[in-house]
Amino acid sequence: METLVLTIHILIALALIGSVLLQRSEGGGLGIGGGGAGGGFMTARGTANLMTRVTAILAAAFFATSLLLAILAGSQRESVSIVDEVISETPAPASGPVVPTTE
Repeated sequence: METLVLTIHILIALALIGSVLLQRSEGGGLGIGGGGAGGGFMTARGTANLMTRVTAILAAAFFATSLLLAILAGSQRESVSIVDEVISETPAPASGPVVPTTE
């Protein structure tokens, strides 16, 4: 299950990067093959709105898969406090007084 979600997460991340890189900083959106009047796929405003929506949907999906991966990773682990782990790993102090040895 975790592998499937991780694969989807990576694909969403790549699509999100691509959608951000396709946007123009001036708000033109899909800055490919522009210049001509009329005859284009969409108007500049329509393309910008489309790219904004696609980016928002991909960002929401990325956020959701990130949360899902965190929940899956947390459910595989025993519910032990970090403080309990640190305390159990520290060595117990020696009992009685410590006497230095001289040789």
